[in-house]
Amino acid sequence: MNDKLNISQWAEDDRPRERLERLGPSALSDAELLAILVGSGSTKEDAVSLMKRMLADCNNNLNTLGKMTIHDLCQYNGIGPAKAITILAACELGKRRQASHREERPDLGTATLIYRHMHPLMQDLDVEEFWVLLMNQNYRLIRKFQLAHGGISEVSVDVRIIIREAVLSNTTILAVCHNHPSGNIQPSRVDEQLTQTIKRACELMRIHFLDHVIITDGSYFSFHEQGKL
Repeated sequence: MNDKLNISQWAEDDRPRERLERLGPSALSDAELLAILVGSGSTKEDAVSLMKRMLADCNNNLNTLGKMTIHDLCQYNGIGPAKAITILAACELGKRRQASHREERPDLGTATLIYRHMHPLMQDLDVEEFWVLLMNQNYRLIRKFQLAHGGISEVSVDVRIIIREAVLSNTTILAVCHNHPSGNIQPSRVDEQLTQTIKRACELMRIHFLDHVIITDGSYFSFHEQGKL
């Protein structure tokens, strides 16, 4: 009788996929991360046990594992060519990541820096676009996203989406910007009302609302610089 439990039969808190989702990848062992990649083991052992045995044969060294061939890996019961290729591809990605330079996040701490960063994206647009810039505590960009793409004179903006994405991205500082295809940098009454709405929402969530920048091809208007925040 085979008393071996498949990973799917483990307590949910012990399953590698669920643990990664709950705790993040750093909480998992090398064997557990590899088990997620291969998906299943054999009839004799689950994927985690198989990966522990494979790593033990490599002195628990991922560099040694990466030097194995597809043929070497396929000697383990439960590992076929597809799984072997997946393991070697993961090892190669790890090697390439180590060799890559860390991506420098742009500093967007002033309206001028925001303008220089966004102007190439917006200078030739013939309709308005509204963008959100999510930053960490050092004014470094976490990510940016286009929230609205609209008509010549205005766009419709859902402030709830701004706050939701900011919270999900662990944002500390937030800025927004949009373009005026007309070339007029002065804010409209709608622009001013929207800015205040975003400011109040950020205050409620304890997110620093840095600025709302209106961009034209050659100039900009900053609510922060003009003392309107």
